[in-house]
Formats: sequence, structure tokens, C-alpha cells
Amino acid sequence: MWCVCLCVCVCVAGQLAGSSSVEMYRQVMLAGCRCVELDCWKGRTAEEEPVITHGFTMTSEICFKEVIEAIAECAFKTSPFPVILSFENHVDSPKQQAKMAEYCRSIFGDALLIDPLEKYPLESGVPLPSPQELMGKILIKNKKSHKPSAAHGNKQLAEHPANQSAAEEQATDEPSSPNNITAGEIEAEDDDDDDGDDCKKTSDEGTAEEREAIATEEMSTLVNYVQPTKFNSFESSKKVNRSYQMSSFVETKALEHLTKSPVEFVEYNKQQLSRIYPKGTRVDSSNYMPQLFWNAGCQLVALNFQTIDLSMQLNLGMYEYNGKSGYRLKPEFMRRPDKHFDPFAESTVDGIVANTVKVKIISGQFLSDKKVGVYIELDMFGLPVDTRRKALKTKTSQSNAINPVWDEEPIIFKKVVLPTLASLRIAAFEEGGKFIGHRIIPVPAIRPGYRYIGLRNEKNQSLILPAVFVYIEVKDYVPDTFADVIEALSNPIRYVNLLEQRSQQLAALTLEEGEEETSKEIEANADQPGLAEPKANLRSAPLENGLSPSPAVTPRTLTNTPQSATTEPTKPAAKTEDMVQSVLIDMKAATLEELRQHKLIVREQKRHYREMKDVVKRHQKKTLEMVKEQTTKYNQAQNQHTRRHNALLKTKQHGKTR
Repeated sequence: MWCVCLCVCVCVAGQLAGSSSVEMYRQVMLAGCRCVELDCWKGRTAEEEPVITHGFTMTSEICFKEVIEAIAECAFKTSPFPVILSFENHVDSPKQQAKMAEYCRSIFGDALLIDPLEKYPLESGVPLPSPQELMGKILIKNKKSHKPSAAHGNKQLAEHPANQSAAEEQATDEPSSPNNITAGEIEAEDDDDDDGDDCKKTSDEGTAEEREAIATEEMSTLVNYVQPTKFNSFESSKKVNRSYQMSSFVETKALEHLTKSPVEFVEYNKQQLSRIYPKGTRVDSSNYMPQLFWNAGCQLVALNFQTIDLSMQLNLGMYEYNGKSGYRLKPEFMRRPDKHFDPFAESTVDGIVANTVKVKIISGQFLSDKKVGVYIELDMFGLPVDTRRKALKTKTSQSNAINPVWDEEPIIFKKVVLPTLASLRIAAFEEGGKFIGHRIIPVPAIRPGYRYIGLRNEKNQSLILPAVFVYIEVKDYVPDTFADVIEALSNPIRYVNLLEQRSQQLAALTLEEGEEETSKEIEANADQPGLAEPKANLRSAPLENGLSPSPAVTPRTLTNTPQSATTEPTKPAAKTEDMVQSVLIDMKAATLEELRQHKLIVREQKRHYREMKDVVKRHQKKTLEMVKEQTTKYNQAQNQHTRRHNALLKTKQHGKTR
């Protein structure tokens, strides 16, 4: 699964001097984000409350408890799927770490996943539970400390100098070993973890230059399925095979792994989680292109949500078409262990049918209320072989942004190798390059035909009026060598007629001299009364489906002219045979009398006659009932009228007698 991931403390402005806001955490939760990084630091106030800020910068601080409350309030408003909270824990106070753990327990309540599921214990070779099985749960990612054995502890004391701090001696964060992992393997991994991702970071890896604090027992008990560990190599990770461990890669290091070992990186992501985060030199909170790491199957591709650039727009567009659940299922070949995938492959992926996408921009509606020219750009994002930036740029309309019309040739993306990972972007701009709106649509979500596409703003919010009218075709990709076969299958009648026409042209070119003279002689004699019939026989009889074979001459004996005794019989022309005509047969049309005598016709006539009789009977019965009903009502009304009339007469007579 891919998951929407947020990186770094959420700042309203930049990463160096911006102001942090609790409201931003609510916004990213409501936007469907399922993984949020919390940069936790020791509070300096008298209350000793842990805070969240971007370390070693001038960004403002916000209370850790307030952020946890905001996340608990909005975590499952948009999506019921699990939320991962990635703690960058620099709180070196055991008391404040205990407060952090207590806040998580009390505020999240039952939503906080503390113990692993029974079906998925923390053991080697056991896969992670699916998001469906963790619905409504919050998972904590934090350094997890484990008390080493006495022998292991003595060995560490002997290996480390006496002047090293206790924090450096206890910097290991490996989880407890499963039964089938040897002590030697655990010891070697623990030693390697001393130089993990919590060590000092270079300027390219991050801005915080202090290692994470040692996790206390209270915080360690909250960590289960997302235990951070240092990445050593793809081979060692495969050997250990602990799905509950995950590694974080700065974008530059991840790009290096992707370049050198693309297939191994994909295999690694089938087994366990990987998280990609921006390099530290992005002080302006800019984002890298997430498509690079989606292609390798990286699940947690962290972006700066406060910067709505093209990378963030692509991220929002990708997850929009899954109900904003925050998760998207990876293709089967990126999940199955028996399948292998190279993100840089240029040939068709095994089991996946490549697509051909054709887009024609027809017109725009209400793109701007200004009297300016506008134009449309098309981009395709996906695998490196599928990506085409600014594949199409229409002409700029002449000061018409209300209803511009573009009569241009469509753009054809001939071969989209992996449609599952590809997205089409349609963007509108003013003539000066000012952004108007755009729409990012994954190729599997495209509906072919004439479509009216409403545009979105930078934050992927729907604009009221701006829209683009387009025509889109999405077809299975067919190599050029098989184009004729596909054309014949899609329109067989046209294909047969074309073959027939070609056969006639070839027959005219290959006609021998004697046959040509005979043909001319027959045509010359066709005007005579007795020779009219042979001319008619030159026409071929129509066959089924409106098809006709090649012209053939039927020899006949000429009796009305003395020339018939000396003229040789006409040689019939060779009949053209092809793969379609060979299965066509002449069918004699049945007469009307024969059809009337057919059993099926007779049976249908009898059935119709019976149904008609039933209808007539029902009609007559209903008519009689209605007549009877109306007669009864009429008689009742007549009697009532008579009684009233008699009563009125009696009243008048009684008045006269008085």
C-alpha cells in the first residue's frame, strides 16, 4: 500500500523562521493524511511540558498535548484507515517522555494500538497486518529500547571508552529478537544501530544536528509495527526478514539506492515499510518529486504539506481517486514475491497491458474573468519511460478566456507502459504564465469520450466555473507490426472489401493477352439482343453481409447468332480466395410462402392468436363490468334525483294548503 505522508513540523511559513500552528495538523488530517511527523523537544517552561518545533530553527513552539488532541479530534473524520505518528523524539527528560506516553494513552484511548494483533506477532517472517485490519487505530513510530542481557551489557562496556556518555552506550534501538534469530545476529545489528539515523545529520540530510533521545520504557511500550531501524543493506534486511522494522531514507540516499539497485529496492518494499523525507537544504519547504519513489514501491513518501507545489499537487491527485482514504493498493507485481519489477523498464511489464492515450483539447469555459489570452498544457507522469513534461502546449487564445476554442491536432501518448502508476495533468495558464487551474487524473480513472473537466486550484480545491472540454481515448497498446491485424478485427467488412479491391487490381494487371481479347469480344457483342444475357452473367451475385466475390464469366451457348459456332467458350476468371471469403457461402433467399409454412412461424402465429383472444376476452369482460357499474351508478343517481324532486313537490303542496 502507498500512504499519504506528511514531513517535518507543520509550519505556516518557512522551515527556518515560520510559525507553527495546531490548526495545520487538523487540516492535514482532514485532507486524508495518514502519516504525520512530530518533531518533539524538551519543554523549557516551569510546567515541563514537551513541545513540538523544528529543531535548531527560529520556528515557534506548540504544546505536544494540544497537537495530540487535534489529531485525536480529526484523525478519522475523512478516512477510517490507520494513522501513523512518527515521533522524532529529542526529549531527553524521562519525566517529559512519561508525560508524552501518558497523553497518548489518555487522549487516544482505545484507538491507540499498544499490543500487536494475535494473528501478526512481532516475529521474523510474519507480514504486517493490512490497513483493513487496523482500521480506527493509531500507531506510534518511535525509538524502541530493549534491556540487553548481562553478558551483552558487559561486552558493550568493554568495547566503549569510559568517558562516553550513558546515552551513547544505550543508543541501540533494536527490538527483542524472535526465537529463530541467533544472538550473534542480534548483537551485530545492535552494534550497527549505534550509527543509525538518529546520529548527527549532514546539511543534506536534515536541519536538526542532535541525535534522538533514548526512549524510555513508557514510550517503548507504545511502539509495535513501526519500529525504526538503521538500514544496512538489502541483503541483510532480507536475511533478517522483520516486517515490523522500517527504515527512513533522505531523498538523496533513496535516489542513490534507486539508481544503483532499483530491483532490490522494489523487493525490499514488498517486505517492509520505507519512509522517504526531504533533504535538510530545502529550507524553503519545497518538495521533491514523489513519483520517483512511488515507482519503487516506497510506502511513506513524506512531503511538506504547507507547500502546494507541483509535487504536492501530484500527491493530492493520486490519492483523490480512492475516496481520500489515504491509502492506495500497489499493483500486484509490486506485492507478490514471485514477481520482479524494474522501475526503469522500457518494455511492457509482465501481466500488464500497456495503454495508448489520445487527448484532444477542444475548448475552455470561464477560465478567467480578465481579457487575456489563455493556453493549456498537458503532462504525463509515471515511470521514467512514461513521463513526458509539457507534452502539449496549445496556442494562446486571442484575448479570450471566457470560451476559447482550440482546433489543433490531438496529442497521443503512444505507449504508457504502466498505466497504474501514470497520471495525466491538464493545466490552464494565462498568456503571461500565471496559473489558472489544473486537474490531475490517474490513467486508470480516465473515462474515454467527450468529457467536461472541472479544474482545481493549487490546493486541489474545486473551482466554480473554470473547465476544459476534451476528447479522450484510452486503448490497449498495439505494436505497429500488428496494427493491420487489429484493424481487420475491428472492422472486418471494410477489411474484406479492401482485399477484394486489391485482388481485382492485381487481376487486371496479370490478365493474359488471349483473355483480354476474349473479354473485349464479349463486351463488344453485349449490345446484340441475343448476347445481353452473357453480359448480365459477368456480374457476381451478392453474398451474405453485402459481400461479393471477384467477377467471374459463366460460359453459355450462343444460339441466336452464327458466330456462336466459331467462338470459343469464355474462360472463367480465377476466383479470389482469402481468409474471410473462403468461409462465406451462397444462401438462397427463402420465399414468402416458405416462410409462412415454417414451423416456428406457424407456432408464433398460433401463440399470437391465443394471446389476442385472451386480450379480447379480458377487454370484453372489463367492458361489461364497467357498463354494469356505470348503469348501477346511473340508476342510483336517477332514484336519488326522483326522491328529491318528489320531496320538493310535497313541500310546495303543503305550503299551498296552509
